[in-house]
Order: sequence, then structure tokens, then C-alpha cells
Amino acid sequence: MAKLFVGGLAWHTDDNTLRVKFEEFGQVEEAVVVKDRDTGRSRGFGFVRFAQDAEADAAIAAMNNVEFDGRTIRVDKASTDNRGRSGGGGGGFGGRGGYNQDGGSGGGYQGGGGYSGGGGGYQGGRSNQGK
Repeated sequence: MAKLFVGGLAWHTDDNTLRVKFEEFGQVEEAVVVKDRDTGRSRGFGFVRFAQDAEADAAIAAMNNVEFDGRTIRVDKASTDNRGRSGGGGGGFGGRGGYNQDGGSGGGYQGGGGYSGGGGGYQGGRSNQGK
């Protein structure tokens, strides 16, 4: 079983559209477009889980950096190492920038509510302690 990350999705791409396209490469067990928990809108990425690793590899080879549903997408194996990533949810990103390590409270916004965007921006910026 292999889980793939699919990034750069068009805002209008839904679970079914993703599933139908990736079923061209084998048995899809799950296809999910991640949505913003507040607005319900697509966040522009999703995950596809295949029954067989070989099918997932074929999908990566055929779909990475290819136009799908009007956008060029990125397809790669999803990280299976969730240790140290969960950190309070973060809408699926799970604190991607390692915000817990600095000891900043951040009011429980570990990972900036999922908007870490690569690890910068919020470190210590939300805390007004000592002022």
C-alpha cells in the first residue's frame, strides 16, 4: 500500500475527479482533496492511496509535473513518518516547521493553523509576553 501526495491541484478539483484520474493506474483505496476547515474550500493539495506500491510508482511517473484539471500538479510519495509532525493538527500540515522546538506558546497555534508555508513567519511573532 502506498500513499501519494498530490500538490498544485486546481481549486475546483474534488475527491471524485482525483479518484477517477488516478484509477487509470490501479486500484485507488482513497482519494481526498484537503479542504480548509473554516471555509470548506480546497487547499490545493490532496492524497491518493493505492493498494499496490507498483501502481503508485506508475502514477508518480505518469502524473508528476503534468497538467491535470487545468493546473500542473506535483505527485510524490507522502511522508509516512508522523512522529513529531502532529503537534496539534494544523489542518493536515501538522506543524510542518517545527514550531514546538522554540518553546514559544503561540496560543496553541502550532504550525500557524496549517499556514506555515515552509517554516517562516510566525516564530515568536504571536506572543506578547512581557510587554
